[in-house]
Amino acid sequence: MVDTVSVAEYMVQVGRQARAASRVLVAASTKVKNDALHAMAHELDTAREALAAENAKDLAAGRANGLDAALLDRLALKPATIDGMIEGLQQVAALPDPCGEITDMSYRPSGIQVGKMRMPLGVVGIIYESRPNVTIDAASLCLKSGNAAILRGGSEAIHSNRAIADCIARGLSAVGLPETCVQVVQTTDRAAVGALITMPEFVDVIVPRGGKGLIERISSEASVPVIKHLDGICHVYIDAKADLDKAFAIALNAKTHRYGVCNAMETLLVDAAVAKAILPRLADAFSAEGVELRGCDKTCAIISATAASDEDWATEYLAPVLSIKVVESLEEAMDHIARYSSQHTEAIVTEDYSRGRRFITEVDSSSVMINASTRFADGFEYGLGAEIGISTDKIHARGPVGLEGLTSQKWIVFGDGQIRH
Repeated sequence: MVDTVSVAEYMVQVGRQARAASRVLVAASTKVKNDALHAMAHELDTAREALAAENAKDLAAGRANGLDAALLDRLALKPATIDGMIEGLQQVAALPDPCGEITDMSYRPSGIQVGKMRMPLGVVGIIYESRPNVTIDAASLCLKSGNAAILRGGSEAIHSNRAIADCIARGLSAVGLPETCVQVVQTTDRAAVGALITMPEFVDVIVPRGGKGLIERISSEASVPVIKHLDGICHVYIDAKADLDKAFAIALNAKTHRYGVCNAMETLLVDAAVAKAILPRLADAFSAEGVELRGCDKTCAIISATAASDEDWATEYLAPVLSIKVVESLEEAMDHIARYSSQHTEAIVTEDYSRGRRFITEVDSSSVMINASTRFADGFEYGLGAEIGISTDKIHARGPVGLEGLTSQKWIVFGDGQIRH
C-alpha cells in the first residue's frame, strides 16, 4: 500500500518528468511523432499475449468484485479491441499535424508582420475509467498534438494499462523520444488523482472521461483548467414546417441508435401544429424498440405516455426512456432548451430556412444542427479523426475535442529592426 506522502512525491516526480518531456515534444517533427505512433502500433501487435495475460488479471479481479457484464465487456482487451487500438494509432498518424501552423499574418503600419502560431498546450492530464483502450486513444492524440500526457486510468484496469504503457514506452524509445512523453500513473491510490488535478506548475489542462460523479469531483477540486461536460441532455425539436418523414427518421435515430451515449436525444420537442400527425407514428416506433415515454399533458392526450415531471426534463437517462413535450412555437422550444439543456447538442427539423437559421443562432450549445440526428455530435463524424472528449465549456475548446482542441495559439511577430516610437 502506498502512503499519501509517497503518492504526493511520486506525482511531483511524474509532473516534473512530463514538463521536461513537453519541451522535447514541442520541437519534435511531424515525422518523428508519426514514427512513434507506428512504433507503438507495432509494439501492441507483438505484445498480444502479454496484453491478454495482464487483462485476464483485471477481468478476474472484476468478477471477484462483482462488476456487471457490461463493465466486464468494456474492460476486456479482445483481439478485435487490440486491432482497433492499432488502427486508431495508424489513423491518428495519418491526420494533419496542427502544430506550427501559422495563420492571420498581416503587416502593421510600423512595418512589423503579426500573426498566430498553433502550439501544444504542454502537459495534458487525462483521468478515465474502465476501458483500457482509452489509454492508447489519449496517448496518441496527446502525442500527435505535441503534448506530454499523464494518464490515470481506473483501478479496475491497472494491469492492462501498465501493459499498454510498456508498449507505448517502447514505441517512444524506438524513435528517440523520452519515455516520459506519455506516463501512465502506476498507483491505484485515489490520492494520485487529487495530486494530478492540483499541480498547475506541471499540468496545463485536465480532461476527465467517465461518469458524472467523477467529472463533478474533478471540476470542483481542480486548480488546473478542466475540459469537460457533465451531462448530455440533448433535444430534437420537430418544427411546424418540418418534413415529417425526415422528422420521424431523425427522432428515432437520435434516441435508439445507442442509449448510453452523451449525444443521444433525451427530450423530444414537437410543435403543436404537427403533434397529432407525427406523435402516434413515433410512439409506435419507440414502443417497438422498448422505449418508455414520458410526456407533458398535451403529449399524454395524443399518445399513451407516463406523465413527465420537472425532473424528467433535467435528466440524462442514458437508457431507453424519452421525455416528450408539445410546444406552441419555436420560441417556446428554444426557451425550454435554454432552461433544461446541458449545452451539448440540439437539433431542429424544419424546411423553413429562416427558422433553422434562428435556431442555430439563438440556441447556445456546443453543437447545433438542422435536419440531422444528434448522434452526429462526435469527433470522428465531424472529420476530426478522433476525439479526446466533448467539451460543453465556452473557453478554449468547445464540442468534440480533437487534435486542434489540444493546442492553443500564440502571437508571433516578424520584424526587421523596427523599434517603437
